[in-house]
Amino acid sequence: MKQSSVVDLLLLLLAIAVLASPAFSDLVLSKVERRIDVTSQIARVTKTLKVVNSGSESVSEFTLTFPKFLGNNLAYLSVAHSEGKGKSKRNLVNLSVEATNPKGIPDSISVYSVALPKALNKGDTLTLEVVAAFTNVLQPFPEKISQGDIHLVMLQESAQYLSPYAVESQSLSIKLPNARIESYTNLDNTKLQGSEIKYGPYKNLPQYSYSPIVVHFESKAAFAVAEKLVREIEVSHWGNVQVTEHYNIVHRGAQLKGEFSRLDFQGRPPSGVSAFRHLLARLPPRAHSIYYRDDIGNISTSQMQSDSKKTELLIEPRFPLFGGWRTFFTIGYGLPLSDFLFASEGKRFLNISFGSPMIDLVTEKLIVQVVLPEGSKDISVTTPFAVKQSQEIKYSHLDIVGRPVVVLEKNNVVPDHNQHIQVYYKFSNINLLSEPLMLISGFFVLFITCIIYTRSDFSISKSSATYLAKLQWDEVLATLQEVQNIIQKCLALHDKLEASLRDLSRTGDFQTCKAARKSTDSLLKDLSKELKPLMAFLQTSPSASQISPKVEELIAKEKELQEKLMAKHTTVVEGYEKKSSGRDIENRIASQQQKITALRQEIEDLLEFIDEI
Repeated sequence: MKQSSVVDLLLLLLAIAVLASPAFSDLVLSKVERRIDVTSQIARVTKTLKVVNSGSESVSEFTLTFPKFLGNNLAYLSVAHSEGKGKSKRNLVNLSVEATNPKGIPDSISVYSVALPKALNKGDTLTLEVVAAFTNVLQPFPEKISQGDIHLVMLQESAQYLSPYAVESQSLSIKLPNARIESYTNLDNTKLQGSEIKYGPYKNLPQYSYSPIVVHFESKAAFAVAEKLVREIEVSHWGNVQVTEHYNIVHRGAQLKGEFSRLDFQGRPPSGVSAFRHLLARLPPRAHSIYYRDDIGNISTSQMQSDSKKTELLIEPRFPLFGGWRTFFTIGYGLPLSDFLFASEGKRFLNISFGSPMIDLVTEKLIVQVVLPEGSKDISVTTPFAVKQSQEIKYSHLDIVGRPVVVLEKNNVVPDHNQHIQVYYKFSNINLLSEPLMLISGFFVLFITCIIYTRSDFSISKSSATYLAKLQWDEVLATLQEVQNIIQKCLALHDKLEASLRDLSRTGDFQTCKAARKSTDSLLKDLSKELKPLMAFLQTSPSASQISPKVEELIAKEKELQEKLMAKHTTVVEGYEKKSSGRDIENRIASQQQKITALRQEIEDLLEFIDEI
């Protein structure tokens, strides 16, 4: 037993011991039948109370009480009145229930006030059916278990009914998941029959009777808790209701101790009994286009069965969930609009379930977003229980002012909350034409634009300044290309002259070398003549004002290179005529060769610069 629970229990017993308020004494509970179902992670308590007014004054309110440690975990509470007699006696009418804090009641007790359908006069009787659902009251014990251990939980309750009224007769039955019970509190009139423990009946119990009991038993139920669930319900008047649900689920059972072994889990069926591997979602009968995915992508481990009454989706997470483990996934499905949208008093209303379709799932925070069509107005919501309401705007494709979104929030939600809510709004059918007309208009404008574009002449006028400048620039580029070609021819002749010197050093035939020089000199002069008109054009063209200095420098460097090569050629030929040694000739032309190499590199750089232009 947890220390906090023990402290709460002691405070409760102390409060009952000192409580001496005679209030509520006009009513007597002639018979109380309590049934506690703990076959799932939710403790569902059903009470049948037969109320008798033994006082002299009429009573219009009835008071329900719970121990504080149970009241803090109360998720759902409904009180109904049995009407009629005989076969019609079980017709139930729900009554209004509100949490109160009357004077004289200690803080260790949670109090709820029930408004009776009519005042209960002296001697009158009334039968009430109370249904309560509690979360987090089945505490794992031990809190940590290994992979092969069974899952044990502990329930704390009272064998006697805690009430501000005297009780003439009371009985309690606790329905367990199976007959494997570790221990339970054994009082007078206690019976164990298979998986059910019965206490009582107990007679003539005073006000605030309380007899604590603890039941320690095995539970194979899935302790699946959605820490946050976002349900988006998007209404389209074109015939569909799209539901998308984003789950953040954690296993709130006993945490896994030690490492997880996949081999043991798959090889030994008893291993991992505390984990849950499947979740069952019960969807509306005509659900379609169902998908199940997470951040990674589509999850194929799901099975679907459908008939005329329901559609069941059995989903399997990517891995088994042990205590403390969590997973995130999304399911979505479509519903036919005609099954959920109706008209009433000039308004349309959506009639759809509030909670999650998952069986026995506890949701700590549920957010329901109902996305209505664009143009909806006069929006109102009817819910069978209290929820936090707000409105937002959502923009989707082809929206102009956005779609109104009704946001409903509620904490500590159990399957008992999966009741229908109604969202009322006004919507004109003319708004249905807005998106088709927008598409038609868009395509019309696109086609007209294409027609205008294909029939229009966007070419530049030949008399415009832009066109003339383009022509001049094209002429400059063509001239630069011719200059580059001529310089490349000059460099090729320079290489030919250098080759004649290499032949001379090999053969010693200086007459052939002189002939090669004469031929090269003639060709270089012709190329020089071709450069003059090109250079004159570049110097006079406004478009080449920034380029012509570089071209002039290029031609000057090439001219200087010619002179150095001719001087080198003369020196080498004269050396061979005088029969000088090779080393002597190389010494005489060494300085000339250095200048030739430098000039050649400068010319290459200038050509690269012009080529980038």
